[in-house]
Amino acid sequence: MRIEGLADDPRPEGSEKLSGQERFRMRQGMYRIVCEIQDQDLVVIVVKVGDRRVYRAR
Repeated sequence: MRIEGLADDPRPEGSEKLSGQERFRMRQGMYRIVCEIQDQDLVVIVVKVGDRRVYRAR
């Protein structure tokens, strides 16, 4: 699973930095993962995991 892989590579191919924030997003199937990476402490915090449909404009 993609979340487990963040331990080895916190910025995998396909991840995108969110503008104006120190967070990254990536896809895992039908879900989107938003995480915050703290390089100085070697920490990856998963902030949110949600169905990608919630991000579409209504």
